[in-house]
Amino acid sequence: MRDRVPVVVQTRGVRSTPARVLWVGAEAVITCGVVLLLLVVHQLWWTNQQARAQATQQVRALEREWEGSPPAPSVEESPPVEGTPAPVESVASPEAEAEAEPAATPSSRRPPLSSAYAILRIPRIGLTAPVARGVGKRSVLDRGYVGQYPDTAAPGRPGNFALAGHRNTHGEPFRYINRLRPGDRIRVQTREREYEYVVDQVLAQTAPRDTGVIQPVPRSLVKPSYGYSAPGSYLTLTTCTPEFSSAYRLVVWAKLVR
Repeated sequence: MRDRVPVVVQTRGVRSTPARVLWVGAEAVITCGVVLLLLVVHQLWWTNQQARAQATQQVRALEREWEGSPPAPSVEESPPVEGTPAPVESVASPEAEAEAEPAATPSSRRPPLSSAYAILRIPRIGLTAPVARGVGKRSVLDRGYVGQYPDTAAPGRPGNFALAGHRNTHGEPFRYINRLRPGDRIRVQTREREYEYVVDQVLAQTAPRDTGVIQPVPRSLVKPSYGYSAPGSYLTLTTCTPEFSSAYRLVVWAKLVR
């Protein structure tokens, strides 16, 4: 009787079903983590780079334009009536999608919507940013611009020159306005001239629907101890707070000095 020779069959290692599930799950988690990391980099870094580049380019374009042409004659506007409500439902959130459309006005009196017409400079926080009409997200704020609330006063005029800007992402021009203190200088340059305001009050937190802060005579409806009771020439800066949230609004008020 012949001796049987054992046959050895080599097979590729096959993972058991539980091990295979764990491996696939691990790959999915890693993939999701990479995608989330890329999204965070895009929001926190790339949008800032893009918006700051656009804003800087616009500031330079305005400066070149003003240097090469004589000042346009200013148009006198009637001061706003005290207590007249601004036609907005809330203090703008830079995260809001809706475009706030102003009432129709002759093009000779105001620049077109979303067109930068002034430059805001705040030396204390190293800010230089273009100012455009409107507080629309895509057309103004996401470009790194500072937006003027519709139907608020023009720079240097009686009433309330009220502005909004991103606190985080898309250039985040207002990220550090919480560092402003009474006495800090804010300059607003237009084709006609440069105006200077001095910071007077800071409201660290209020509700998004506190529209009193952007009225012609600004006063908080939520915290009435903050604000004013007499007409004047005011500048209001608003942004979201705390950082990376739109739960509340941070407000800075300044008064015209020249």
